[in-house]
Amino acid sequence: MMLENKNIVIIGGTTGIGLSAAKAFIAYGAKVVVVGRNADSAETAKNELGKNALSLVADAAHENTAVQAIDICVNSFGSFDGLYHVAGGSGRKMGDGPLHELTLDGWNKTIELNLTSLMLSNQAAVKKFLALKKTGTILNMGSVLGYSPSPKYFVTHAYAAAKSAIIGFTKSIAAYYAGNDIRINVIAPALVETPMAQRAANDESILSFIKTKQPLDSGRIGKPEDLDGLAVYFMSDLSKFTTGQIVAVDGGWTVSEGQF
Repeated sequence: MMLENKNIVIIGGTTGIGLSAAKAFIAYGAKVVVVGRNADSAETAKNELGKNALSLVADAAHENTAVQAIDICVNSFGSFDGLYHVAGGSGRKMGDGPLHELTLDGWNKTIELNLTSLMLSNQAAVKKFLALKKTGTILNMGSVLGYSPSPKYFVTHAYAAAKSAIIGFTKSIAAYYAGNDIRINVIAPALVETPMAQRAANDESILSFIKTKQPLDSGRIGKPEDLDGLAVYFMSDLSKFTTGQIVAVDGGWTVSEGQF
C-alpha cells in the first residue's frame, strides 16, 4: 500500500480535514498520531481510527506540542516519516475582519493560531528528521484566501495574511532543506465543510455564490475527503521529487469569477 510502514503526525487531526486524512492514511497502510485541543474530539477520533492511531490532547500553538507528538510517534511506532499540519482557523470571533475593524488582539491571535503553530510543528519535524538523519515530508494547510481574495463574503485580513505567509515560509524552508531530502509542500483548499465553515455553510447567499465560485461537481462546498487524495500523495514516496509546491483543491475557485 502507498503508505505502508509510514508513521505520520497530524496536527489538528481529531476533527474535519485532519480526521478525514487520518482515516485515509490508515486505509493506505500508515500509523498516525492525531493532535487536537478538545479531549472529547480526541477520544472520539481515537475510537474511530482504531489500533493504528494514537491521540494527544494539546494546543498546536504551544511550543512543545509537536515535539511531544513526534516523540510519541517515534516511541510508539518506531519512526517518524511525515507531518501534516492542519490546525488553524478563522479569527473572526477574536477580532479579525476588514483592516479598519481589525483589532490588534484579533491580529495576534489569528497569526498565532494559523502561522505560529505551523512554524512550531514544522520546526519540530525538521529537527527530528535531521536528528534521525532521514528523509521526510511535511504538508502544510494553506487557503486560497492567501492569494485569491473574495472580499464580499470572506473578509478576514489577518487570516489571509497568515495563509499567504504560509506559502512564503514553506517555499523558503523547502529550498533550504531540499538537500536533506526533506520536502515541504502546501495544500490550499477553498470553502470546505468543517466546524470552522459553519457561518458560510448556513448562509444561503454564500451558498449561491459558491455554486459559481466553486463550480466543479454541480457547484458545492468542498468535503474533507476531497483533500485526502493529495494528502496521501504528499505523504507517500510518489512525491519524493516534489517540494515547495502550492496545490489548490478548490472546486475551481481560483479560475472562476463567481457571481453574486
